[in-house]
Amino acid sequence: MRITSGPAATACGLAAILLWSTASGLIRSVSEYFGPIGGAALIYTFGSALLVMLLGRPRLRHASRFYLVTGSLLFVTYEICLCLALGFAVSRTQSIQLGVVNYLWPSLTVLLAIFMNRQPARWIIVPGTAIALLGILWVVSTDGVSLASIASNVASNPLSYSLAATCAITFALYCNVTRRYANGQSHVVLFFLLTAAVLWAKYLISSETLPPFALRPSLELLAAGLGMAGGYALWNIGILRGNLTLLATASYAGPVLSSAFAATWLGAELGMQFWQGALLVTAGSLLCWQATRQRGKD
Repeated sequence: MRITSGPAATACGLAAILLWSTASGLIRSVSEYFGPIGGAALIYTFGSALLVMLLGRPRLRHASRFYLVTGSLLFVTYEICLCLALGFAVSRTQSIQLGVVNYLWPSLTVLLAIFMNRQPARWIIVPGTAIALLGILWVVSTDGVSLASIASNVASNPLSYSLAATCAITFALYCNVTRRYANGQSHVVLFFLLTAAVLWAKYLISSETLPPFALRPSLELLAAGLGMAGGYALWNIGILRGNLTLLATASYAGPVLSSAFAATWLGAELGMQFWQGALLVTAGSLLCWQATRQRGKD
C-alpha cells in the first residue's frame, strides 16, 4: 500500500519510533537464549527478509560509490555494536543503561552537523550537549555523579560500554554522511543484508552454538526483527512525506520509551537516578535540536 498523505506518513513515522523503542529489550531477550552473536545474526536475517518484501531489492545503479562504502561501513558497525553491547551486558539492568548511552547519538549528530555539513547553530548547543552528557553520567553512575562509581561500573564490562559509545559516534556520523551524500536515496535494505552477512561470518569463527528453536524465543526473535526492520521501513515513509518537525521532536523521547519497555519486558528494576538520567539525555538532545532551528520557525 502506497502512503501519499501527510498525516498517514506522519503516523508511520510515529509508529517507527514506537517499534524502535522495543528493540533494546527484545535484542537482550533474544541474546540470552540464542547468544549475543547468533541472536543478532538471526534478527538481521529476518529483518533483511522483511525489508526485501516491504521495500524490494536494493537498487544501486544511481548510488554514490563513496556513500555506499562509507554508509555501509558506518551502518553495519553501528548495528553490530548495538546488538553486541546489549548481548554482552552482565545483567539486564546494565543492558538498559547501555541502551541509554547509545542515545547520545542525537546530540552528537547535531554537533557533527555543525562541522561536517555547516549546520548553523545557536549558543544553546553548549548547555544542550552538557545536559545530555550529564544524563549519560547520571545513568552510568549509581551514586550521584561519582567518578569512582562510574569507573567501577565501566570497569565491570569495558567491552559493552565501549561498544555502546561506539554506537553513539558511528550513528551520528552515519546520519550526517547520509544527509550529505545519499542524494535522497535509502539503501537500508543493502545495509541490513550486509549486517546479517558480517554477523554470520563472525558467528562461524566464534564458539557459539545455536540452541534448538523454542516457541517463546522464536516469537521474541520475530518481534525483534519486525521492530528493527519495520521501524526503518516506516521511518523512511515518515521522513519523506510526513511532518518532519513533529517526528524529530517525538524521536527524542526514545531513551525514556526504550527504557520503559525494556524494564517492563525484562523485569528489571530501575532506580529514580536512572530515570532522571534518561530524562536529562532527552532534554539535552532536544536543546541541541532546538539550537539548529531557524529563528523564524521557533
